[in-house]
Amino acid sequence: MKQHFYVVVISSIAAIGGFLFGFDSGVINGTIDGLETAFGSTGLGTGWNVASMLIGCAVGALVAGQLADHLGRRGILRIAAVLFLASAWGSGWADQSLSFVFFRLVGGLAVGGASVITPAYISEVTPARYRGAMASTQQIAIISGLFLAFVSNYFLAGYAGSSTSPLWLGYEAWRWMFWIEMLPASIFGLALFAIPESPRFLVLRGQLDAADLVLNRLVGPDEASTKLPEIQDSLAGEDGPPRFSSILTSDGTGMRPIVRVGIGLAVLQQFVGINVVFYYGAILWQSVGFSEADALLTNVINGGVSIIACVLATLMIDRVGRKRLLALGSVGMAASLSTMAISFIQAETNAGEQLVLGDISGPAALISANIYVFFFNLSWGPVMWVMLGEMFPNRIRGGALSISGLAQWTANFVITMSFPIVLVSLGLGAAYGFYAACAAFSIYFVKAHVVETMGLELEEMTE
Repeated sequence: MKQHFYVVVISSIAAIGGFLFGFDSGVINGTIDGLETAFGSTGLGTGWNVASMLIGCAVGALVAGQLADHLGRRGILRIAAVLFLASAWGSGWADQSLSFVFFRLVGGLAVGGASVITPAYISEVTPARYRGAMASTQQIAIISGLFLAFVSNYFLAGYAGSSTSPLWLGYEAWRWMFWIEMLPASIFGLALFAIPESPRFLVLRGQLDAADLVLNRLVGPDEASTKLPEIQDSLAGEDGPPRFSSILTSDGTGMRPIVRVGIGLAVLQQFVGINVVFYYGAILWQSVGFSEADALLTNVINGGVSIIACVLATLMIDRVGRKRLLALGSVGMAASLSTMAISFIQAETNAGEQLVLGDISGPAALISANIYVFFFNLSWGPVMWVMLGEMFPNRIRGGALSISGLAQWTANFVITMSFPIVLVSLGLGAAYGFYAACAAFSIYFVKAHVVETMGLELEEMTE
């Protein structure tokens, strides 16, 4: 019981990185009007202000996975905490688009690093029997961060009158939306001094005594005595210490099959369009006639639904399994996204060139949006990160996480950057039709390529 409590505590601290990941991703949702007013940006410029962070995320994920084998999992999370703090301050301070984009890129490095290292760290310090539940806490933390960002945006804009109105000290409300993040970023940085380094990393660096000490605290002395040599064996290789090139096949002609599956999971998680809802939710609903306040309130509701779904996923993942949850989520997302696409296709345009949803299509779109968010956060939201943190063999985990994280954030960038363009040129119906098709394809991908990892120790992961 003592070890279990310790694992829960350190996993929860690491998951604060997920909270900041969510908050930093979601805060932009309520600031778009403010950014357009402050920087005079529209269309492509707005898309760049929103999506620029994702370039940093892709770079951060790529670099973090590799550096984690040199600086440690905890070391990367500490660097991320500093970057989160700098980004929150700078994004609110920025007086032009160029400086804003720079600080969003800094935040992106933090988000990308935390996104791949947090689940890896949690997986490496948690016993197999409840590893899925613990690793799923990252998604709960991500959604909690998103939810609180939405709530914060809603109340700050409401208190000021709008996101562009002055608030405290004469600064606009949208700037305070960013500055609020400095508090959890500071807490995260300080709390990281209370957690140990991953025993797998310590073994990788040859620090066997330190690894044994950590394992004793995690699983007790009896299990630690057998676990340590198992970790050593899993990291041993004829070609020396693990390298980034270890993700390639033995002949060096391509990526290992398990790495390709990881990339597929990462890309499909984004191609179902979830971050269009999180990043553009406010302007999406305003485009079909919602007021700014009502649009922000809709985001809050989506956030609440997401948290409920993530909690259910945490309770189910070590009982139902990863593969079944992914398949269930794929079916639910395909159905709800298809309904949203049909609803937006049927929308009419009023005299002000604004889409107007009908008496049936309007409620159908709103209900379907919440159903979609529910199924995503019951399945692909948490399970994809759980899988990436645990599915790779120890020798290739760092490199495989790097390339999978790069794929995930590149896909996120493509979807996020393209949405404003698709919205103007093809309409919401076409956008959501594409996301629905990707969700339908994910059903096949899960059935054909994903291997169940429930109950397996990390040292048992193979190709």
